[in-house]
Amino acid sequence: MSRIRTISISGIIAAVLFIISACSPVVNYPGKQVSEPVVQKDNFVTGDGVLLPVRSWLPQNGAVKAVIVGLHGFNDYSNFFASPGNYLSRHGIASYTYDQRGFGGAPGRGLWSGIEAYSNDLSSFVKEIRKRHPGVPLYVLGESMGGAVTIVAMTGSNPPQVDGVILVAPAVWGRVAMPWYQRWMLALTSHTVPWMELTGKGLHVTPSDNIEMLRALGRDPLVIRSTRVDTLYGLTNLMDEALARSEKMPLPTLVQYGENDQVIPKEPTFMMLEKIPKGTRKAFYKQGYHMLLRDLRGDMPLADIAAWIDNHDNRLLYGTDTWE
Repeated sequence: MSRIRTISISGIIAAVLFIISACSPVVNYPGKQVSEPVVQKDNFVTGDGVLLPVRSWLPQNGAVKAVIVGLHGFNDYSNFFASPGNYLSRHGIASYTYDQRGFGGAPGRGLWSGIEAYSNDLSSFVKEIRKRHPGVPLYVLGESMGGAVTIVAMTGSNPPQVDGVILVAPAVWGRVAMPWYQRWMLALTSHTVPWMELTGKGLHVTPSDNIEMLRALGRDPLVIRSTRVDTLYGLTNLMDEALARSEKMPLPTLVQYGENDQVIPKEPTFMMLEKIPKGTRKAFYKQGYHMLLRDLRGDMPLADIAAWIDNHDNRLLYGTDTWE
C-alpha cells in the first residue's frame, strides 16, 4: 500500500511538472535597437522604435525650478499625474510622464515587457528630458508599480541620472511577504493558463477615498480592468526585485505611504523601509490611501513633495516620519 501511495504521489507531482512545463508566461520583449531614443511632443520613441504616449505639465510663467519624471502604477497610464502635475506646475515644477509598455495607449496592451525593458525606458526618457532642462534638478517619482520600476532602475547597471527619487506607495509586495497558497496559485496558473484574465472583482479593495476620481477611472478606456495571469507573474517578479534591491537605493529619497493603503500591505512596505538606507525621508499619512496623490487630501503629500524638493532637510508639512 505504501508503495502504491508513493507511486501515486510521484505520478501527481510528475503530472503537475509536465503541465507547468507545457506553457510559460508570455513576455513581450523589446525588439532590436534601430535608433537613439527621443522624446517628441506627444511621444517617447524608444530605441526599438516603439511609440509611448507622453504627457507634460509645465509652469505657466515658464520658470522651471525642478523637473519630475512620473511613472504610473499597474494597469494605469500617464494621465495618473494630471492632478498632481497641475498642482506642482503652480509651484514651479515641470512634470513629464509616459505610458509604459503594455499600458494606456502604448503598444502590447495588457502584455508584460520584462523588468529590463521598463528600467531601460526610464533611463532613456530621463536622459532626453534632461536635455530640455539643462542644469535643473530632476527627480523620478514612481507610484506603485512605477515605484518598483524606479527602485530596480536606480539600482541597476544603467541607472537614470537624477537628483533624487520619490516613491509613492511603491509596489514591493514580493513573494517573501505573500502567503504560500498565493505564491503556489500564481506559479501554477501563470504556467498553465497564462492567458487567463482576472478582474479583481470581489476583493473589496478601496484604492482611494476620492470616489469621483475612481468612477472616472472606471469609465476611462485606457485603464486596464482585466489582467492576464502572466502579466501578474511579471509584476510579482518586479516586486521581488524591488524589495530585494531597496537596500541599495541612493539618496536622497522620499517615501510616502498612506496608512489606509489596501493595495500594498504594510508588511512588505515596512520590510522595505527597514532595508532602505538610513537617511531616507519617510512620510506617513494617517488618512491616506494607495492612490495617495489623487486622494481627497492629495494636496497634502503634494505639498510635502514641493517642500522636499525645495530643501531635502525641510520639515514636512503633513507627513509624519513615524507610524501613528
